Amino acid sequence: MAVLNVRVDDRVRDELKDMADSAGVSVSEYVRDLIMVAIVPGYEPTDGHGDQPAPESMRIADRQVLSLLHRILARVLPDDDNEDGDRDYQLARAKVIESGFTGEYWREVAGFSPELSKRDCGRVLDILDMFRVITFSLQQMEKDGTTVGEDLRYDLEFLGFDGNDGLESHMASYVEFLMSDGRWTELKEQVDNNDGGNSHTLMLDTYTRMTTEHRRIKASQDRGYRPKDYLLSLDELKQIAAARVHPSRRA
Repeated sequence: MAVLNVRVDDRVRDELKDMADSAGVSVSEYVRDLIMVAIVPGYEPTDGHGDQPAPESMRIADRQVLSLLHRILARVLPDDDNEDGDRDYQLARAKVIESGFTGEYWREVAGFSPELSKRDCGRVLDILDMFRVITFSLQQMEKDGTTVGEDLRYDLEFLGFDGNDGLESHMASYVEFLMSDGRWTELKEQVDNNDGGNSHTLMLDTYTRMTTEHRRIKASQDRGYRPKDYLLSLDELKQIAAARVHPSRRA
């Protein structure tokens, strides 16, 4: 793990220590949390996460391929196909490409989204993995007769992502795709209980703090190799739940 040496004024150091003491952590842990909050969720995508903007130009080779595909579809589509249009629709698309009508190129990308980066896909998988472990841990505690309060259960529930935010709604679509492919099905009930995975509030920052705490817990001890070795204790679950709250708001 990399080490950063930062020089600050005595006043800043004292204020950081007071805030760290209030949060019940060391200054190093407190500053590390602040850095994670500032850096990890601070990603601003170059493109929006709605429809992909239409290209202003296409290479001649791409135009040739698209034109050929539209002409092939015009020949093979059944007359009653509504999803991909009919013969005339496909021939009109080919005409646009062949004639170079750039103002109509939007038809080629309508419904396409910019790519959800590999980094952001990985962040979604990290979040789902954490909630999977949390879910299995809570289920095991229930079998063992350990009482877990409703407030804690709610704080540890996967609420989905904000459907009104471009990046988070794209992440929500990725979650939906993963579950439709038979993965992460143990979280399906939580998604269904929370408006189909629409949290109606920004959640990425919160999840980032929680996954940071989860990684810290996993790294703090040798958990073995059996599936049960990865389950979390009640105290560890409380630590992850506490990470939901931004450091600046912790009592």
